[in-house]
Amino acid sequence: MLSRFNITFGLAALAALANAAHYDVTVGKGGQLKFDPETLTAQPGDTVTYKFFAKNHAVAQSTFANPCQLQPNGIFSGFTPNTSPDVAAPTTFTITVNDTKPLWFYCPQTNGNHCQNGMVHSINAPATGNTFDAYKTSAKASAGPSTPPVGTLPAGGLRKLHIDVGFDGNLVFNPNNVTELVGTVLEFEYNPMNHSIVQSSFDKPCQPLDAGFAAPFFPTKQVSSGVTFEVLVKDDKPIWFYCAQTAKTHCQAGMVGSVNAPASGDKTFDAFLSLASKAPPSTIPPHTPIVGTLKVNGTIIPDVGGTVLNVTALDPSLIGNIPPVGTDYSPYIGGMAGGNQPADYGWAPSITDEATEILQALQFISNALVAFLFEGYIRLSVGQWTGVYPTSITRSMGSLTAQSLINRKTYTDSLQHYGKPTIGLCQYDMHANTVDDWLDGVQKILALSISAKVDTMSLSAPTDSWLVPALATQLGSEARMSAVINMMQGHFAATSPREALMPYQLAYSYITNKYVVPGSCGEGDAAKSFGKVFPALTIKETAVEPQSGRLLSIKVEIPGGSTGDHWIAWIGPWGGIEYTAVAADGTAPAPSTLWGYVWIVLTTAKDLKARDIETAAVAGPEMVWTMQQWSS
Repeated sequence: MLSRFNITFGLAALAALANAAHYDVTVGKGGQLKFDPETLTAQPGDTVTYKFFAKNHAVAQSTFANPCQLQPNGIFSGFTPNTSPDVAAPTTFTITVNDTKPLWFYCPQTNGNHCQNGMVHSINAPATGNTFDAYKTSAKASAGPSTPPVGTLPAGGLRKLHIDVGFDGNLVFNPNNVTELVGTVLEFEYNPMNHSIVQSSFDKPCQPLDAGFAAPFFPTKQVSSGVTFEVLVKDDKPIWFYCAQTAKTHCQAGMVGSVNAPASGDKTFDAFLSLASKAPPSTIPPHTPIVGTLKVNGTIIPDVGGTVLNVTALDPSLIGNIPPVGTDYSPYIGGMAGGNQPADYGWAPSITDEATEILQALQFISNALVAFLFEGYIRLSVGQWTGVYPTSITRSMGSLTAQSLINRKTYTDSLQHYGKPTIGLCQYDMHANTVDDWLDGVQKILALSISAKVDTMSLSAPTDSWLVPALATQLGSEARMSAVINMMQGHFAATSPREALMPYQLAYSYITNKYVVPGSCGEGDAAKSFGKVFPALTIKETAVEPQSGRLLSIKVEIPGGSTGDHWIAWIGPWGGIEYTAVAADGTAPAPSTLWGYVWIVLTTAKDLKARDIETAAVAGPEMVWTMQQWSS
């Protein structure tokens, strides 16, 4: 059984990863036998990238007691030759810091005894005792030779060779002829024009190698484009590659490259270049990418559906764009979301009027969620909130935004399939002056979307059963979205064991009253309503228990004209509805059995089921925070 300590520790670890920092360390820059910085302090999850300069350096891990000697199972970058003291080699080495224990490093180059000349480095060295200065002094006094020798393979980190595709606007790979170690990742980055990356044999340049790697054409004018293709060097056999662009015959014009080509003999890089100049027209496999990993701004694109990558960024125009049924969003959107809509929804021959209204209501809610997520993601990535969260969190928001588009397509695809009208996009007042305001709005709409799905699945099951799996399989995605938002708000990821059940009519009422700009939803079918829009439930005061933070009571404003007895319906996890009486001054006690966020509605009746609350509602719903787990 997990203890409170273990769970709290796990949450702390997740938070540390989300806020991970990155450090660059130069190795031998300016011709000096030196790491710069020589020491640094890092936290678990932080990454450190080593950049290599002249004199063929490496990064090797030792113990404090035995500097200049590679410790068993120690980190090692591999040697990285470079002739320039000022321009870093295209090969880098990146490690991830796993804990706060000291890490000791050195350069094992024996030509000049780099380690014995003080070329050492540390991460999280203590300030007293086994200090960095003590380690450096010990290294200078150690006997040679240093280990490991040249040719030892990298371990414990990511060794990456960066290759520019179409460097500086020219028909070249840069570098185009390199020697690399087994285990190195080749990272090709696209540059302007319209290039591809395809592996060939030596004998048939400009023609794809069976079972070789291939990356699609990508037309771009951007430097840097953010589009990369990664391939692992699995053995020391030569690797030959080319650009398959036939306009200007790129391969035949010299846009070829090699890794680990022989330096002499009849199969050198120059011999390959000469063969390519006489090769027939270039070709590329019909489906890409193959073997390697294609990424757009860090998002993996598993399939482009052909030979050309069509990158459609998260353009705000997508908010109001309803794709025709049977079409996909771009591979970039699918890649960010982790997949596209299903190939088969299992549609029945016909659809009931009730299911039609359910789909339209869910699209109305989804339209608001898509708009909110888009707005926040744009502000976090390129707007006024840039830098508020680490890149990993911002990219997660991009993924959530893309997933919301894919989820919405379930409703619009199904409505179009049956010839039913879709719902128009409204304009929204998001009340989001700060990122916290935005998080609050997203969390509320997510909760409404999740709880309305729970409601509509039970409604549709008897007559439109095909709709249940289509909706149920979205719940996991939206629950994960909600968990991320919870953690960004400083709460636990999961605040209840089940989702709430909220009638979709009340979800419609809340979004319309809280966020929709009046008259902005269009006309006719596009502006369909889904029930009465109730007044906002105004919470005038709250009382909270100081030690635990539990909500004890609330004081609400009773709308004018509503007379008689009133109750607050507390809609918690499914099966957890409770009612408390509202006093004459508007005060109502909070139930002691609820946790996390719950919805409240002011009613003139009690003991109603969730789906019937609308019939006695006076104001609301509104979301309130009751109590964090582990706080009692």
